[in-house]
Amino acid sequence: MKNFVLIISLSLFITNCKQDTNEINSHAFVGGEIINPNSSYVIFSKDNNAIDTVLLDGNNRFLYKMNNLEPGLYTFRHKPEEQIVLLEEGDSLHFRLNTMEFDESLVFTGKGAKKNNYLINLFLENEKEREHMLEFCQLSPKNFRHKVDSLTSAKHERLKIFERKNSTSEVFNEIADANIHYYNYARKELYPFAYYGSNELINLNSLPDNFYDFRKDVDYNNENLRSYYPYYRFLEYHFNNIALSKHFKHSNDSVFKMHSLDFNLDRIRVIDSLVDNESIKNTHLQHSAWDFLHTSSNAGEISQLVELYLQKSTDEKHKKQIVEVAQTLMKLAPGTKVPDVGLVNHEGKEVSLASIIKKPTAVYFWTYGMRGHFKDAHKKAKKLKFNYPEIDFIAINAEDISSESWTEGLRQYKFPLENEYRFANPKEGKKQLVISRLYKVMLIDKDGAIVHANANMTDHHFEEQLLGMLNQ
Repeated sequence: MKNFVLIISLSLFITNCKQDTNEINSHAFVGGEIINPNSSYVIFSKDNNAIDTVLLDGNNRFLYKMNNLEPGLYTFRHKPEEQIVLLEEGDSLHFRLNTMEFDESLVFTGKGAKKNNYLINLFLENEKEREHMLEFCQLSPKNFRHKVDSLTSAKHERLKIFERKNSTSEVFNEIADANIHYYNYARKELYPFAYYGSNELINLNSLPDNFYDFRKDVDYNNENLRSYYPYYRFLEYHFNNIALSKHFKHSNDSVFKMHSLDFNLDRIRVIDSLVDNESIKNTHLQHSAWDFLHTSSNAGEISQLVELYLQKSTDEKHKKQIVEVAQTLMKLAPGTKVPDVGLVNHEGKEVSLASIIKKPTAVYFWTYGMRGHFKDAHKKAKKLKFNYPEIDFIAINAEDISSESWTEGLRQYKFPLENEYRFANPKEGKKQLVISRLYKVMLIDKDGAIVHANANMTDHHFEEQLLGMLNQ
């Protein structure tokens, strides 16, 4: 979903800013109206900790007073959507939104509205630019850098003007500034992957010597920014690039294979060598291990990577989660029977995943929260079903959502309800099938045996995998 980027960008940023004791009674008001609500309540949280659940009234409105306010960013959640608000002492913030077009419809009014509208607009501007990034990445390295630096400079100038006109706080200034320049850095880290492509990434060394000059200013241990999306995402891309350079030095590979064991082992070693802050290091180590586990079906490779990860991470909770996921994935190895996961069809009838497999089947997953993926996956499945009538394409909604909201959305986009299901127990279903990323597709043969537990419908090898399943 579009607003997912902004949520992660802002909701966990100011973790160490504490109010002075004489400000302990500060407060702020938040209210709003939900058009087309999915439930009868909203949830407020901060730093992933729920603060309160607020009921909607008969007009789908709410008003909430937040006492003992700690200035910073708070998450507003109306499943399956989320959004953030920046709250400071004395704010009285109101907004109106439509769940069908969540972030595009969101407009703030009241005291505190200007800064929140600015952050929303900055996010939407970044999203519009993202649509042109593939075009930008066709430019030469020199012209690409000039293009993205020009966009960044223009945003900084507008931010300075906004700060002067509105006497903004230090909290706001730091968030907005970091949003701008870390998006710039991330784009430069991503550039060679698009410009050279996987087949020519070995040419990384041909980039201009000063292309990555900004790297000398990177602070790998910035505790204040550790959960801030632009910083987090930049580090992710940065670690990929550094690991890739090291990988090509000792590997015979000339083609970049993102999901190869050797590259992922290099990535874990790079993170361990560059980052001292335990929280930042453990988070990125977990992400790296998680990423590999959700793309691999090879038990031996999974064991090797988990062994190295356990040596480097110091977070016992993370380590336990990774081990549990690895063990579950072993149960989804090729040739094993698909688990009896409970599903519900559009008529409200409960069935099991195993019971609906009648012929070779591709099972894909979606949520309304990631609306773009929801639409793209269904359109892709429709096209593939036409080309491969011997294969069933089954869609499973992976969120905790009412039956009415689930089917209403499908009808709104004119997607047929046939072969549409949702989990009877979303938490348990996602755990059994190891679903954390919706791009995952499971390929299952006519006898209910798993052919591939972690395929991807957007992968250019996907149709080869479908043909391979048919030819078994």
